[in-house]
Amino acid sequence: MEKLSVAQARQAAFAGRDVRLQGWIRTRRDSKGGFSFLELNDGSSLANIQVIAEAALPNYESEIKHLAAGCSVTVEGQLKASPAKGQATEVQAARVVVHGWADPEAYPLQKKRHSFEFLRTIAHLRPRTNTFGAIARVRNCICRSIHDFFQEEGFLYVHPPIITASDCEGAGEMFRVTTLDLANVPKQGPLVDWTKDFFNRPAYLTVSGQLEGEIFACALGKVYTFGPTFRAENSNTSRHLAEFWMVEPEMAFFELADNMQLAEAFLKRIFTDVLSRCRPDLELFNEHVDKTVISTLESIVATEFVRLSYTDAIDVLERAKVEFEFPVRWGHDLQSEHERYLTEQEFGKPVILFDYPRSIKPF
Repeated sequence: MEKLSVAQARQAAFAGRDVRLQGWIRTRRDSKGGFSFLELNDGSSLANIQVIAEAALPNYESEIKHLAAGCSVTVEGQLKASPAKGQATEVQAARVVVHGWADPEAYPLQKKRHSFEFLRTIAHLRPRTNTFGAIARVRNCICRSIHDFFQEEGFLYVHPPIITASDCEGAGEMFRVTTLDLANVPKQGPLVDWTKDFFNRPAYLTVSGQLEGEIFACALGKVYTFGPTFRAENSNTSRHLAEFWMVEPEMAFFELADNMQLAEAFLKRIFTDVLSRCRPDLELFNEHVDKTVISTLESIVATEFVRLSYTDAIDVLERAKVEFEFPVRWGHDLQSEHERYLTEQEFGKPVILFDYPRSIKPF
């Protein structure tokens, strides 16, 4: 008997095999013909697989007819071609083992849409929802693609410290890490006595692995970091996170044009892989979150990015028949509204700006 995931079991190529599936019940429907339809999901796929459990099974009356959303089970049986629309296969169960029960009166996830506000109150169960499952699969695909891309391009993966004494060129406000008792901080006169702390000096959660990346690039040629970073800015916007994962490549002997080419190839590889490997998950986002997700990603993959100098960008914006909230002036940094005009209205594609005045972006 072959152990398969639900994603594998839904493929017609596996039909005819004896299989074992393990997952959680989404729904149960009893037929007057003396059998039940179980919808099973194990997180490997957005779609469930249908299991047909007949009344002849020894635990049909005692257990199978009492299964509800959230119950965990192992199903053994034969994978068959399905006559039902929208599914290639279904499982004819020979054995159903119940590992855990879920009280249908108390189990909070039912066959309906739930608001994100409600899901925040049941953090231990929300990964079982379609949305959070899709996010996890897409994020997993992106992480795999990041590593695949850089490894295929000859980069080495390096691991900068998470706890550091460096602020990395003032990249942002930092979270302090300490073993000192904050209710009884040791002092040297009016100042904190950091010699009593774990590192004998102030230490912080990293805001970037850039400095370590630069050091390694000057010895190993091409390297990249990919890991958690932390910013303590007190800014409640869609562009600020206290914790996130960041990719930072560093390359010796690269010119600016090489950097731009790498960035374009990197993004296209990520989006190509996600479109190919996570299509059902993207379709879920496209239907319920943003109806432009798929078309945007497909357009980026198929489009050559625009290379535009800062000076040319200023010229385009000054000629634009748009009244911007922030005035356009050479020597000033561009605001989000300026960037969106260039990408969404002027060119309709991704834009890479280069040759900024060094007073704005010295690197």
